Amino acid sequence: MDSPAVTQLFRQLFRHHPACQSRRNLTTLATALRDVRRQRLQAQELHQHHQQCRPQQQQQHRNYVTRGRGGESSKNPHNESNWQQRSEVFQQDMSKEFETYPLVNADELRSRKERPRRVKMLMRDFVEDSLYNPNYGYFSKQVVIFSPGEPFDFPALHDELDFQTLLSKRYVEFEDALDAVSPTDTRQLWYTPTELFRPYYGEAIARYLIANYKLTTYPYHDLIIYEMGAGRGTLMLNILDYIRDVDPAVYARTQYKIIEISTQLATIQNNHLLKNSAARGHAQKVEIINQSIFDWKTKVPSPCFFLAFEVFDNFAHDVVRYDMTTEAPLQGTVLIDDKGDYYEFYSRNLDPVTARFFRVRDVATDGRYKVPYPSSRFGKWLSQQRPLPGNLSEQEYIPTRLMQFFDVLGKYFPAHRLLTSDFHWLPGAIKGLNAPIVQTRYQRRPVPVSTPLVHQGYFDIMFPTDFQTSEAMYQAITGKLTRTLSHEEFMRRWAYLEETETKSGENPLLTWYKNATVMFTV
Repeated sequence: MDSPAVTQLFRQLFRHHPACQSRRNLTTLATALRDVRRQRLQAQELHQHHQQCRPQQQQQHRNYVTRGRGGESSKNPHNESNWQQRSEVFQQDMSKEFETYPLVNADELRSRKERPRRVKMLMRDFVEDSLYNPNYGYFSKQVVIFSPGEPFDFPALHDELDFQTLLSKRYVEFEDALDAVSPTDTRQLWYTPTELFRPYYGEAIARYLIANYKLTTYPYHDLIIYEMGAGRGTLMLNILDYIRDVDPAVYARTQYKIIEISTQLATIQNNHLLKNSAARGHAQKVEIINQSIFDWKTKVPSPCFFLAFEVFDNFAHDVVRYDMTTEAPLQGTVLIDDKGDYYEFYSRNLDPVTARFFRVRDVATDGRYKVPYPSSRFGKWLSQQRPLPGNLSEQEYIPTRLMQFFDVLGKYFPAHRLLTSDFHWLPGAIKGLNAPIVQTRYQRRPVPVSTPLVHQGYFDIMFPTDFQTSEAMYQAITGKLTRTLSHEEFMRRWAYLEETETKSGENPLLTWYKNATVMFTV
C-alpha cells in the first residue's frame, strides 16, 4: 500500500460494495454479482422516489451541463471552448484548470514513479497509465496469477460442483502460502482458462496450430508463434510440450516468441521456463521480448501465428458521448487536480486516433454498428419526452488501442495469422455502451466500483469486445479474412473432451467461459 490514506480508501470501498467472485471466473461471477446489482437497483429506486418527492425547483438541473467562455460557444458549436464537464450534480467548476493544466499521455508518464496531478489526459491514456505504468501500473506491480498446482483430474471428479469445490480449496491454499511469505490486504489474484484447464487448453491450441501450419506453410517455413500477454508462460509450455511429444518434425522447426509489456511477468515467464524440468528442452526454442507491442518497429515478413488470449479486454479505450441534437461525438478527457481528484470533460475536437477510429469503423461496417442513443425517429422523439432529457448520450467506450494493435499486425506482421479469444459480454459492467468492469480486491474479496476514474494501479479495468465490429475493422485494416466461434465451439473442434469430462458427463471446459468468443484468421 502507498499510505494509510490508501488503506482507508479500500476500507471505504469495501464497506459500500459487497464482495463478488474472482475476476476471471466470469460464469460464477455473474451469479455472485446478482445480489450486488439487486441492491443497487433498490438503491436507485429509492433515490428516484426521493427525487420525485422533492420540491420542483430541486429537480431543475441536467446530469450534464454545458459551459463555455461568454456567449461565443453557442454561436459556434465547434469552438474549442464548447466542452462538456461531467457532473451528476453541479460539481466544482474546473474550467480554469482544464484550460491551464498540460495535456499528457501514457508514454510521457512511463518514467514517473508518482501518480500524476495537475494534468489532463485522454481516457485511453488514463486507462493505459493505470494498467501498464512500469512503476505503479496494475499489471506491473499488483497482479498475481493463480496456479492450481497439479492439473485437475476431471474424470475422477463427480461433477462440476466437485471441480468448483476443489478449485476453491486450492485457491485458498495458494493465497495462504503467499501470505505466509508476504501478507497483504490488496493482492490482485486472478486466474485464466490456461491455468484452470492445464494442459488440456494449451493442447487444444497446439492441435489448431499444427493442423493449420501443415495446411499452409509446412515444410517451406518454420512454425513461428508469437504470443502477447503470456501470463506465467503456462500456455507456451503446454503448446511446446505437446508439439514435441506428438510431432517431433514440427517441433524441430518451431520458434516461440513472447511479447510481454510487464517486466514482472517477463521475469516470471523466464523463471517458469528454466526451473521446470519438463521444459528445459524448450530453452532454445523460446525468446521473451519485454516490450509493448505498440513500440514494435521490426518487420517480420515470415509467416507466423499471433496468439492473444484475454488481451483485448485490457486494451485502453477512449470514451465518447454524443450530442443528442446533432449526434456529433464528443471525446472524453480526464482532469486530475492537485488533490488527486478526477473530473471528466467532453470536447467536440476529436484527437487524430479517435477521428480515424470513427472513419475506419464506418467504412468497415458500412455504417452498421451500435450507438448509445436511439437511432430511429420514434426513439429520438420518445427520449425527448422524459423529464429533463440530457443533452448528451450515455458513454460509449471505443477500442482505439485495439485498432492500433491491428495496425501493428498489418504493418509489421503482414503474413501473420491471428488467433484470439476474449469476452464478448461482461456481467456487472459500469454504465455505458461497451463499458468495462472496474474492480479491485481487498482482504481476498473483490470490490466493484462504478467508474474507471480510480486510483491508478489498484483496479482492474476490463472491457468486453464487440467482435462483430472488431472483426470488420481487423479485416479492413489487415486485408485478411476471419471467422469467429464461441469458446465451446472452438473447444469441441480442437480439445479432447474426454480429458475434461466429469463422471456426471458435465464438462467445465465447455460450460465455463460461455461469454467468450474465439476469432481466427482463415
